[in-house]
Amino acid sequence: MPEASVQRTVEWVDTDASGHQHNSAILRWVEAAEAELFRSLALPDYFPSAPRVQQVINYQAKLWFGQRITASVRVQALGRTSLTLEFEVLGHPLPASAGTPDGGTPDAGSPAAAVVAAYGTVTTAHVPASSATAQPWPPHFVQALTPDALSPNSP
Repeated sequence: MPEASVQRTVEWVDTDASGHQHNSAILRWVEAAEAELFRSLALPDYFPSAPRVQQVINYQAKLWFGQRITASVRVQALGRTSLTLEFEVLGHPLPASAGTPDGGTPDAGSPAAAVVAAYGTVTTAHVPASSATAQPWPPHFVQALTPDALSPNSP
């Protein structure tokens, strides 16, 4: 299924009073990856017609000011009127000298590889401007998200 990723740096505005990422930062990064996905599929009409109907976020690790992250989204399921994206936000290691507001080191005891900071799903529904209720996805949208249409071996 189609997927996309973005890389960002945790900025001061992304943190809360605890010194690590605010819960809303995860969704902003996921939405940036979502925008990249639909730009890459040439589906700009997705955003004005795809309100969120469910968001599930599982937090696994803290992210600190200055830390690099990668947010990735992948199409998990395409229904008649809904779309579910699964996502993952990875935190890349900070140097041990960076320190954290709690006096520790951000990657103490963790491997040098990126760690999953958050994962989950976002489900949207197709609600075109002319409708107050969910409607079937248009054919061009379904075709763009169909794995066979993306396969280099498809006829």
